[in-house]
Amino acid sequence: MHKQARQMKIKEILNLHEVGNQHDLLRLLDENGIKVAQATLSRDCSELGIVRSRGLKGYRLALPEDNPGNIIKGLVGVEVLSIHSNETAIIVRTLPGRAHGVGSFIDQLKNPMILGTIAGDDTVLVIPVSVSQISQVISYIQENLFKN
Repeated sequence: MHKQARQMKIKEILNLHEVGNQHDLLRLLDENGIKVAQATLSRDCSELGIVRSRGLKGYRLALPEDNPGNIIKGLVGVEVLSIHSNETAIIVRTLPGRAHGVGSFIDQLKNPMILGTIAGDDTVLVIPVSVSQISQVISYIQENLFKN
């Protein structure tokens, strides 16, 4: 199955079902005859801007709203434990397993002061375009993660 068709099916599943995590999404894709590796699904979710949001019935995977500025800032902010920096980089510590989502959120902000992010399990490395802008980048991240 082509990537575009697979991603359309992912969107369809998320619109029709309450999907709690990627494991559940993998199972639903499989039930629809789509075999996909976890790593591929993870990339698809990142490309589609899928975030894990908290609803009335617990967590669920959700597509971003039409306005990227409204992508569940409150939830992402709850997942962030701390933000620290040294002379060259910024480290964002997250809840276990949430660094990828937080890194994707930061990437989707498309701030020209941020060169890029690298996410592990509970840590996101944010690389600024210029080390002279580290404090501005930290302020920007805090503003976008924690404002309501």
